[in-house]
Amino acid sequence: MIVAFSVTPLGVGEDVGEYVADAVRVVRESGLPNRTDAMFTSIEGEWDEVMDVVRRAVAAVEARAPRVSLVLKADIRPGVTDGLTSKVETVERHLAQ
Repeated sequence: MIVAFSVTPLGVGEDVGEYVADAVRVVRESGLPNRTDAMFTSIEGEWDEVMDVVRRAVAAVEARAPRVSLVLKADIRPGVTDGLTSKVETVERHLAQ
């Protein structure tokens, strides 16, 4: 499964990069395939391991912020691996034609 999620601290002002970095650090230390862009962090793995990482990423932000917003989107597709790379490669292949 691939999960794209965004953790946003609320009540800490406009500059939230430091808080978001705490969440991304948890994801990167998990060892699961992941990518971060300007809006979301995507992570790939089995249901329990991915959701555990999301929970810990939220907890990292929650430890420093009075309120946290979580947006999550999941692509649950059994048997598919390396979806983070293969989905993008497919789109790029079509764009190159």
